Amino acid sequence: MHENGFTTTILHSDRKQSVEHGAVHKPMHPSSEFAYDDARELAAVFQGKAGFTYARQGTPTTTALEAKVSQMEAGKGTVSFATGMAALAAIFTTLLRRGDHLVSSQFVFGNTNSLFGTLQELGVEITFVDATDSSQVRAAIRPNTRMVFTETIANPGTQVADLAVIGEICREKGLVYVVDNTLTSPWMFRPASVGASLVMNSLSKYIGGHGNALGGAVTDTGLYDWSGYENIYEAYRKGPATGWGLTQIKKKGLRDMGGTLAAEPAHRIAVGAETLALRMAKHCANALALARFLEEHPGVAKVHYPGLASHPQHARAAALFGSRFGGLLGVELADGVDCFDFLNRLRVVLMATHLGDTRSLALPAAHTIYYEMGAERRKQMGIADSLIRVSVGIEDEADLLFDFDQALTGCLKG
Repeated sequence: MHENGFTTTILHSDRKQSVEHGAVHKPMHPSSEFAYDDARELAAVFQGKAGFTYARQGTPTTTALEAKVSQMEAGKGTVSFATGMAALAAIFTTLLRRGDHLVSSQFVFGNTNSLFGTLQELGVEITFVDATDSSQVRAAIRPNTRMVFTETIANPGTQVADLAVIGEICREKGLVYVVDNTLTSPWMFRPASVGASLVMNSLSKYIGGHGNALGGAVTDTGLYDWSGYENIYEAYRKGPATGWGLTQIKKKGLRDMGGTLAAEPAHRIAVGAETLALRMAKHCANALALARFLEEHPGVAKVHYPGLASHPQHARAAALFGSRFGGLLGVELADGVDCFDFLNRLRVVLMATHLGDTRSLALPAAHTIYYEMGAERRKQMGIADSLIRVSVGIEDEADLLFDFDQALTGCLKG
C-alpha cells in the first residue's frame, strides 16, 4: 500500500478531518467559549470526552495544528502552547516535583538554562553533563532521577548529543526522555527513533518558519509507560496509561498556567508548516555552503557546524541526520575582528534574536542572549566572546557568501 510522503501528508492533513464549508485550511476559531445545547454533554467534555469548553485549553484551530505536529513526529498526541518556553515549562513543572532529580545536557538554550535555575529554586535537583558523552549521563543518574533532557543540536555551539545511547539508558532505567527537536525539526529527525518519551518543538522556529508567529508543542511518542511514573496525579490516571502524561501536561500547563496558543498564530504556524521540507532543504544547503566558505576565510578562527568534517560529532550527526545538518552556525571570529564592527557591515543578514526564519539572522551570542548567564557558564557551554550565532535563511547562496565576505574583508582591512 502506498504511503504519502512528509509534505503531501502535511499539506492535506486538515482535509482528513472535518473542515467547515469545504475550506482547504482549518479556519481560525477566535471564540473564547463553546456552548452546548445539552448540559450533560457539556459536563461530559469537562470529564474527559473529546470537545471544547474554554479556549484556554484549546480550540478547533489548535487541535488541527496539533494533529499536523503529531503526524510530523509520528507521535501519539500533541499539546500546543503559546511559545516553546511555555511548552518546556509545562513539561518540567507538571511532571517534576520538589526533591526530584533531572539530568540535563550542559549545552542548552539560554532561556532553558534560566528556566532550570527557577526549577532549582523550587526544589528540583539538576545535574548538567556533557551529553555528547553518554557515560556522563549514566554516571549522573541517582535513585530520585525522573527525567533526562537534551537538545538534538545545541544552540549555539552545535554540539550533537549521543541521542541514541542516551535513549537506551533512559529505557533501561525507566526515565522520561525529553528531547528538544527545534534545531533539527521533524523533517530532519524524529526523536522517537532514539527512544524519546516526549518531544518539544518551538513552533516559532522552522515549523512556522516565517518569523510571524510564536508557538510551542509537546508531542508524546507513545514509547514511555506512564503507568509506572509516580508523579501522575490520581485525577489523570484514567483510561489507557499511554495518555496519562500528555493529559497532565495539558491540564496543568494550559488550564492551571494558561500558556495557551491563540487561534491566529496557530493558523499562521499551520500554514507555514506546509513548506517545512522545502524550506529546510534550502536552509541546510545554504548553511553547509556558508560553513565551508567561512572555515577557509582568514577573518574566521573557527566554525561550529555539524556538517563540517572538522566538527567533533560530525560522524554522529551524519548517522542521525543523514546529509542534512540544519541551518544554525556558530562562527568564532579571528583575532582583531571586532564582532560588532563585523555585524554592522552585513547588508543582507539581519541583526535579530531569532532562528528558523526565511531570512538569515545573526547576533553576538555572548553579549546578548547568553550574557545573563555569566562568563563561567558561557565557558562551560563553549560560547566564546567572539562567537556569532548565524541562523541561515533561504536567500540565494551567492548573496550570502558575498555578504559575509565583504563584511569580514572590510574588518580585516580596517
